[in-house]
Amino acid sequence: MILVYTEINKGKVKKASLEAVNYASKIAELTNSTVTALAINADSAQLDEIGKAGAKKILSVKNEALVTLDSMLISATVEEAAKSEGAKIVIFSFDITGKAVAPRLSARLKAGLVAGAVDYPIVNGESLEVTKNVFSGKATAAYSINSDIKIISLLPNSFPVKLGENQASIIDFSVNLSTVNSKIVIKEKKSTDVGGMMPLPEAELVVSAGRGLKGPENWGMVEELAKELKATTACSRPVADMHWRPHHEHVGQTGVAIRPNLYIAIGISGAIQHLAGVNGSKTIVVINSDKEAPFFKSADYGIVGDAFTIVPKLVEAVKKFKANQN
Repeated sequence: MILVYTEINKGKVKKASLEAVNYASKIAELTNSTVTALAINADSAQLDEIGKAGAKKILSVKNEALVTLDSMLISATVEEAAKSEGAKIVIFSFDITGKAVAPRLSARLKAGLVAGAVDYPIVNGESLEVTKNVFSGKATAAYSINSDIKIISLLPNSFPVKLGENQASIIDFSVNLSTVNSKIVIKEKKSTDVGGMMPLPEAELVVSAGRGLKGPENWGMVEELAKELKATTACSRPVADMHWRPHHEHVGQTGVAIRPNLYIAIGISGAIQHLAGVNGSKTIVVINSDKEAPFFKSADYGIVGDAFTIVPKLVEAVKKFKANQN
């Protein structure tokens, strides 16, 4: 049996979780197995969507202690579910929760783990061969998982989401978390989201900017372009380090790795550390006044010019295009 951890964000099943259920369904076909999803504090509509993604059974956990998505509590919950169901394969998304929980679960279950898978596995008897990016995304490598229990986490936006007509059986599942020693500290912060943006790892459209914007006071045009495109905003590491933008917007090797359909980089030179986190993008558009900027070598489309002139024109062009579509 294959167990998939799914997560709810802002009232919706995360796209990355639906990808994980689809992925598990593919493995189930290859191994003649079934898919069980674990859903925490999900409502009936969310459970229905998880079922349509391919889960045959859903373990529905209702527990207020799990609202904070504390990794220690989640780890204990997934471990109990995996043992209860006799899961031989556990699937996560390679997001914040997956990065924290999958390694912990790997140690507890003595399971082999491949993090950041970018392709469907090859089944070789009792072994799974899983492909992931290496060398900052410049190459791929295949890893064989030979342990009895196997754990795979998926790089978000690497797999399509397909919903069918499948209806999963819903099972109420309770967990005992009283033995987990965990302290939750919640810090309130002012949101910088533009109109309910998609989280960066799941975003299909991303507008990013760097030091070429000269200061945080100039970010308005970046946010306006993102709003018109219904995109998520991001930034380079120097911008986050200078506190022009929050650190959760930092994309790159030491930040968030993303694979959007469109990545627009404004005033970013394109250092190798930045490219490592965005080179999985389907289409890269670079806007930079320096024609020698290394980012142009990786771009599908490049515009050499002043961002303060080009970006407002892009905003107007998008508005005009949208008006003509109505």
